[in-house]
Amino acid sequence: MLPLYDPNDWEAGMKLLEDLTTNAYKVQQQVLEEILTQNVHTEYLRSFLSGHSDKKPFKERVPVVYYEDVKPYIERIANGEPSEIISAQPITELLTSSGTSGGQPKLMPSTAEDLDRKTFFYNLLVPVMNKYVDGLDQGKGMYLLFIKPEIITPSGLMARPVLTSYYKSKNFRNRPLNRFNIYTSPDEAILCPDSKQSMYCQLLCGLVQRDQVLRVGAVFASAFLRAIKFLEDYWRELCSNIRTGRVSDWITEPSCKKAVSLIVSKPNSDLADLIEYECGSKSWEGIIKKLWPRTKYIEVIVTGSMAQYIPTLEFYSGGLPLVSTMYASSECYLGINLKPLSKPSDVSYTLLPNMAYFEFIPVEKNHEESEEIQCSSVSDENCTQETRKARMETVDLVDVKLGHYYELVVTTFTGLYRYRVGDILMVTGFHNNAPQFRFVHRRNVVLSIDTDKTNEEDLLNAVTQAQRLLEPLGFLLTEYTSYADTSSIPGHYVLYWELKMKGNNDLPELDQNKMEQCCSIMEDSLDFVYRRCRKKDKSIGPLEIRVVMPGTFDALMDFCVSQGSSVNQYKTPRCIKSEEAIKILDERVIGRFFSKKIPFWEPFRM
Repeated sequence: MLPLYDPNDWEAGMKLLEDLTTNAYKVQQQVLEEILTQNVHTEYLRSFLSGHSDKKPFKERVPVVYYEDVKPYIERIANGEPSEIISAQPITELLTSSGTSGGQPKLMPSTAEDLDRKTFFYNLLVPVMNKYVDGLDQGKGMYLLFIKPEIITPSGLMARPVLTSYYKSKNFRNRPLNRFNIYTSPDEAILCPDSKQSMYCQLLCGLVQRDQVLRVGAVFASAFLRAIKFLEDYWRELCSNIRTGRVSDWITEPSCKKAVSLIVSKPNSDLADLIEYECGSKSWEGIIKKLWPRTKYIEVIVTGSMAQYIPTLEFYSGGLPLVSTMYASSECYLGINLKPLSKPSDVSYTLLPNMAYFEFIPVEKNHEESEEIQCSSVSDENCTQETRKARMETVDLVDVKLGHYYELVVTTFTGLYRYRVGDILMVTGFHNNAPQFRFVHRRNVVLSIDTDKTNEEDLLNAVTQAQRLLEPLGFLLTEYTSYADTSSIPGHYVLYWELKMKGNNDLPELDQNKMEQCCSIMEDSLDFVYRRCRKKDKSIGPLEIRVVMPGTFDALMDFCVSQGSSVNQYKTPRCIKSEEAIKILDERVIGRFFSKKIPFWEPFRM
């Protein structure tokens, strides 16, 4: 299912994309046939299909599942049982999810062929960007990429984040040097196991090669902003290294230091003076364009929960476009943004039909499942046959409808069958016969006190409405998270905000009335059920905003990484449940504010 083509032949790449999207139905049927034919005799599929590999019995008998349903099979492989439990191809490693939205990281099976599929996917990004941005072959990309140390399972298989797997693979290290694969960071800096040394060295290399940088970025917007914060803390030392042509002594990882020293090999006082001048300015507004003047865009994921970083990115960017090129997960790589220069709010991804077999569970606009399904797993003894059948009534890729919401279900080449990824998507259009989707939010990332259910999108909308009150005062909301405080009766929503002034790093002077108004605006922006619970039922107390000192969310990230999250894949959790994480936030609170008025509510009318 992986067509061969020259990744440097951009016309061939675009033609391939056109063929895949035009023949989406045919490709999807071929994908399912290949997966079933290859894996029908695995223990997992045999228990449902009894050797049949047709689509009809697959849809009728194989259940749509959550991670908890397949976890026992994956853990058996991690503990040394053969791959044939779920995959006819050998499982070569286990990929860990970011583990920041639902607890501990999940383990996803992967095969050697899967690396080739990811490489194919990355290569298709090249012709798309070539179509919209000229001259990218005249320089380099400053991408801040990181790895995480592997965990060795009892079977000897590595368990590691998907990007760590890719960066450490021969596919990445032996990549063809086309315009997308020439980075300012040497591989040794990307592969440095010490994230602080890696960050420092990658920024140092990016500054030394500033005149060659045509694009900058990281995987997620949060990681890129963390790099800017790191630059704020270390620019003086970085300038000293550039001035002397010598890397700091605390950079001790041998291969990294050697590779970086070859780049920072000559003293450059003029460059050090220029960087000192820009970084020493009172305001860092537009700092990216000032430090890397040839940059054409910033490549970071700014969809979903990353959307809240857009104002801060725009402040630092100097007007550069924010580009989200791809949609991927630990389960499999999924889709490409075929209009990469579109506004972040308009970003849609076209799912590539040869990446996996895609199905979709229709959900209502409020993102609840259309069917009143009570069973949460295939092992639920209370599940009736009728209920199981209802749960399997999914929609195929080419049959989704414009404007409708769906939860993504994937069947992969690596041993996941009808697996609920947990992403809620909305159909925004079609490219040829392949639908395009806007990422809405992760399923079940919610705040709830009573009958209210606030999802990630609704929370972001409320925060966005409230922060507008502070923008005229020169405040930037750099990070936020939340939790449902049920320690008192009634319980209430708590929002943690980290604020900074646009022109400097001084602690903002918080106006009591303004902050209380922010609390009220948030409540007015939340949904009907929340406002009913606040006003009529009185089952929810006033919303609270706790402003935390600068650097608090860096400490939160450090904690999450210490618990197993990946630096490279880290996303600030929008809802916190860990008592230790809440303690980290509460220890750094510098102001607490509550809504002083009851939000508007009236009985629902048709």
